[in-house]
Amino acid sequence: MRKDVRILLVGEPKVGKTSLIMSLVSEEFPDEVPLRAEEITIPADVTPERVPTHIVDYSEAEQSDEQLYQEISKANVICIVYSVNNKKSIEKVTSHWIPLINDRTDKDSRVPLILVGNKSDLVEHSSMETILPIMNQYQDIETCVECSAKNLKNISELFYYAQKAVLHPTGPLYCPEEKELKPSCIKALTRIFKISDLDNDGILNDNELNFFQRTCFNTPLAPQALEDVKNVVRRNMTDGVKNNGLSLKGFLFLHTLFIQRGRHETTWTVLRRFGYDDDLELTQEYLFPIIKVPPDCTTELNHNAYLFLQSVFDKHDKDRDCALSPEEVKDLFKVFPYMPWGPDVNNTVCTNDKGWITYQGYLSQWTLTTYLDVQRSLEYLGYLGYSIIYEQESQAAAITVTRNKRIDLQKKQTQRSVFRCNVLGARGSGKSGFLQAFLGRNLQRQRQIREDHKSYYAISTTYVYGQEKYLLLHEVMPDFDFLSEADMACDVVCLVYDVNNPHSFEYCAKVYKQCFIDSKTPCVVIAAKSDLHEARQHYSLSPHEFCRKHKLHPPQTFTCNTTEAPSKDIYTRLTTMAMYPHMAQADLKNSTFWLRASLGATVFAVLGFAMYRALLKQR
Repeated sequence: MRKDVRILLVGEPKVGKTSLIMSLVSEEFPDEVPLRAEEITIPADVTPERVPTHIVDYSEAEQSDEQLYQEISKANVICIVYSVNNKKSIEKVTSHWIPLINDRTDKDSRVPLILVGNKSDLVEHSSMETILPIMNQYQDIETCVECSAKNLKNISELFYYAQKAVLHPTGPLYCPEEKELKPSCIKALTRIFKISDLDNDGILNDNELNFFQRTCFNTPLAPQALEDVKNVVRRNMTDGVKNNGLSLKGFLFLHTLFIQRGRHETTWTVLRRFGYDDDLELTQEYLFPIIKVPPDCTTELNHNAYLFLQSVFDKHDKDRDCALSPEEVKDLFKVFPYMPWGPDVNNTVCTNDKGWITYQGYLSQWTLTTYLDVQRSLEYLGYLGYSIIYEQESQAAAITVTRNKRIDLQKKQTQRSVFRCNVLGARGSGKSGFLQAFLGRNLQRQRQIREDHKSYYAISTTYVYGQEKYLLLHEVMPDFDFLSEADMACDVVCLVYDVNNPHSFEYCAKVYKQCFIDSKTPCVVIAAKSDLHEARQHYSLSPHEFCRKHKLHPPQTFTCNTTEAPSKDIYTRLTTMAMYPHMAQADLKNSTFWLRASLGATVFAVLGFAMYRALLKQR
């Protein structure tokens, strides 16, 4: 909403422009009227809308045409004043003033106009019969007010309507010729309806209507008031109320009714509460609240954010199969202006046998977005209405900024839940297979992935000592001379080579020596495609000798050419190394340490599945 309002009064000489301003300020008709009133500012605390209002007078005798044009360009609303007892001043409204204003304003952002019939105390009749055809001809005219500066009739109302025309304009909401809401208004109100429909059944029940009312107007509706609202809808349309709840059609009808009855502020209050600006676009302040992320810190979703996302998933998982079908995904993202997830997402997270994103995969994708691009995550949460549903100042309340990684290293413990593993290796070494195996896909399933649907990320959960953590794998492109800081900034590194390719390990050795030999980042060498014949590597040291020389863990054999889902033990090890980098060269070589971590993973995976099944039954 605007922070102030600038009202300009124009019209023929002697119609009473200056008298109107002076009568408003002094609350009495002035004995002497100057040629032009000085600009006055009404403080916010004495205006109905609590917005400072500047009122500007125009005098043909004192001002040039150029000064008039400047004032027109600065005005938020223009009052064209005529005298109800002067036909010539009425004719000038259409022959001179409206064309002049239109010529001096941008066609796409026309200034609202208010016709002001002054000196109503001098006539017995109304000028409305003459004015109504003019109002019907020009869409920019918000309203017409007849008043009298002499007896103070409708003076405050005139300036209230002028203020209202700026703060609650009709133009973006409603088409008077068609007598219906404009498409952009319908689109915004439809999103608001879907967010407020907490159980996604297509109607707003009494609890949802009360929550909506409290959210927008800070007060619930009494039971009788709720019933009265629904009765108004019932009387005017057949399918506006279903199962004693308000349908989308009924919701849109109510807002049409508000606008037709001059209650634009009601609809605008709703729109602004849900983040919309005067052009019915979501504001940058709403979508992108300020959040500071210092260097060496990461961003994660907090507990409330996961609860909210779980409720969104439950709301759209219509068939209760713990996965989102393509239709359910489409329905979930109807409140977005575009589809945020492409086909690559299905190859980034866990899916079911049909290739549909599972509950765990859904949360994983949100975790990935928040970690890699927190601004995008804030935007998405804004579309879903997080701050409204959870009654927070902004969706920044959903984000946890982790402490500096160096502090974790000093304290030898971390509070983070998401760990990044960069996967490096020569072309064809098996990096993509390593990522997909983390999502439970063997070689046979991987071969079904289209090249244009491929993802360079994979994220899922692992369990270390009973703690659920997210491991994010990122496949780094093997351009040895162009490794960026981002390619090297991670919690653990995987160096993958193909045991069957004698030239594969050399890349891993060179990358390690150039980028990671002096780094505190733990490194693991993966001997991929271990089901194939192991060729002798054409490098001065064998992989085992290289690891021994550089005090690395021996190469970990890995294959995704299995009948069942590939083993996840290696991913638990990677997460453990990321959590305890100070132990990477010591306890991590101890087989007992790995056994304890892996056992914890197995136990908690089983417990987690049992709890999830129990929750599903409750749902």
